[in-house]
Amino acid sequence: MRRSVELTDTTDTDDRTGRAEELRTALVDRLVADGMIISPAVEAAFRTVPRHAFVPAGTPLEDVYHVDRSVVTKTDEHGAHLSSVSATYIQARMIEQAEVGPGMRVLEVGSGGYNAALLAEVVGTGGAVVSVDIDEDITDRATALLAATGYAGRVRVLQADAAHGVPGEGVVDRIIVTVGAWDIPPALLSHLAPDGVIVIPLRMNGVTRTIAFRRDGDHLASTSTEVAGFVPMQGDSARPERIFQLPDRDGHVVSLRFDAGTPEDVHLLTGVLGTERTEVWSGVTVAGSESFADLYLWFAGFLPGFCLLKADEGTELAAERGWFPFGVVRGDSFAYFAFRRTGDDARSELGARAYGPHGKDAAAAMAEQIQAWDQHARRGPAPTFAYWPAGTSPGVGSGGMSANVAVLDKTHGLLTISWPAAS
Repeated sequence: MRRSVELTDTTDTDDRTGRAEELRTALVDRLVADGMIISPAVEAAFRTVPRHAFVPAGTPLEDVYHVDRSVVTKTDEHGAHLSSVSATYIQARMIEQAEVGPGMRVLEVGSGGYNAALLAEVVGTGGAVVSVDIDEDITDRATALLAATGYAGRVRVLQADAAHGVPGEGVVDRIIVTVGAWDIPPALLSHLAPDGVIVIPLRMNGVTRTIAFRRDGDHLASTSTEVAGFVPMQGDSARPERIFQLPDRDGHVVSLRFDAGTPEDVHLLTGVLGTERTEVWSGVTVAGSESFADLYLWFAGFLPGFCLLKADEGTELAAERGWFPFGVVRGDSFAYFAFRRTGDDARSELGARAYGPHGKDAAAAMAEQIQAWDQHARRGPAPTFAYWPAGTSPGVGSGGMSANVAVLDKTHGLLTISWPAAS
């Protein structure tokens, strides 16, 4: 049985309320200073809406008003997160990405209450906000919290599977999806105005980016992206990962997680953790403070057999420093992304370590893509995205396709990831 976290007690003490206002002011000041909030309307919304009124009772205020901490509001019987109040920085960025403004009609997919209240403040009395969730517990909770904080007449909360569209709702100016999605359902997209914007966290072979899309003729073209993680979408649009567990000699497990491109012969990996480990290094180095998050996206687009890894405590892999949860399967072998220190303590070399009879080949495939990313994408502009619904063709009307474009099959269309040439 699922359990729902109790509603916040709205009779907070004066001391807690005063402390919350103090922390909220400091948080918004930081979001503005860091460029997460750029518009006066969004700033005013974040200064107005009491975030602590939308989280479970007893949640520490320092967590509530932290810049990058989400707060879980519902779990299943196994402890998996079903709903949460997202981190403040990504809520701010998504509203800014959507370019929400006064008088707009906004559809939010994934309810919780707080984000809908923020949107109600931004669109004002001349706009409209509809918040939809598939889970009755979540919609009941959001309805109660919005009523308790004075937003009952400004936000409509509906229970529905947005993959099938929202009954009774017509065209909206903006759609903001606050749950992780593997694809963009056509029925949801049908609500978007011709000049509208949809902001959606899309999963691409396990790597998620929150992408703002505008219509561009027969397809959608990205206008901005953010790195973020979300609880997965439920309902008919859910895309469960396929998970394969590889035990070591002591019974500990390394799990391989695929959401697309699952190898048909994964059984060949049986016993692979008992083989000698090999490694291949790319010659590509990074500074300690340098972000290389786009490399993961490059892997997801160009590395067949790419997967995410999870290693149990007690495995050789979990005990090893300098590895990341990204891997690649090649027949009877698999490799995982790793780094090692160079002679210069401020830099690390990227590469791969591997297990299996052909582990060297798997590691080499990963190292080659690290080199390709370094040569073609690392120093260039950020990648852009386009979504091509079924019946349209990538490249039509966009000046053709370049070599540095990954094409990912989705249920209802194709997603392209394009890396402009590095300068």
